[in-house]
Amino acid sequence: MSIIAVIDYDMGNLHSACKGIQQAGGTPKITDSPREIALADAVILPGVGSFDPAIQQIRARHLEKPIQDAIASGKPFLGICLGLQILFDGSEEGTEAGLGIISGMVRRFRSEPNVTIPHMGWNQLNMTQPSLPLWQELPHNPYVYFVHSYYVEPSDPSVNAAMVTHGSQTVTAAIARDNIVAVQFHPEKSAASGLKILSNFVSQIREKVAV
Repeated sequence: MSIIAVIDYDMGNLHSACKGIQQAGGTPKITDSPREIALADAVILPGVGSFDPAIQQIRARHLEKPIQDAIASGKPFLGICLGLQILFDGSEEGTEAGLGIISGMVRRFRSEPNVTIPHMGWNQLNMTQPSLPLWQELPHNPYVYFVHSYYVEPSDPSVNAAMVTHGSQTVTAAIARDNIVAVQFHPEKSAASGLKILSNFVSQIREKVAV
C-alpha cells in the first residue's frame, strides 16, 4: 500500500484533496510530521488562501526542510493551487519569501473590462508538456476548475506543463520539472478530468514503488 502524505499547514482543502485521492485509488495521510513526510511514498502540498499566511504557517511548523527534502529525494510531488504558488520565490500578494524551489514570481491578474478577478470556474487547459504522465488519457484541452486571483510566472518557461487563457492573458496553469508537478486548478473539483489526473498520479506512485 502506497502512502501519500498530504501536508497539513492549516491552509485549506485537505479533506477534499484526500477524498479525490481516495476516489482515485490512493491512500492519503494528512500530516505535519517531518518523519511521516519522509516515510511517505509521495507528497501532496494543497492549499487555499493567501501567500504570506501560508508561508508563515509552513515555517512555524518547521515544514520547509521536510518539503525540500521530499522533493530532493525524487518521490512524486503534487502541488495544488496555493501549493503551487508557494514553491516560487515570492508573490505580489505579500512580502514573504516563498520556498524558492521553482525560480519565478507569483503575479496578480491585470484588471480588464468584463473580465472577473478572481478567475473562477471552468476553463480549458492547453497542454505544453503533452507527454506528461499526469496528462495521459485526458480529453483534448480538458476543462478543469479554477479559483485564483494570482498566477505563477516561472523564470524558465520550459517548466510550464499547461497554460490557461483568462481574458487577454494566457498564464501558467501547471508546471512540471523532474518529480515535481504542481497545478493552479483544483483536480479534486474538476470532475472526470480531475479524477483522471489524480488517478494518473496514484499510478505513477505505484510504478515507482514497484521498481
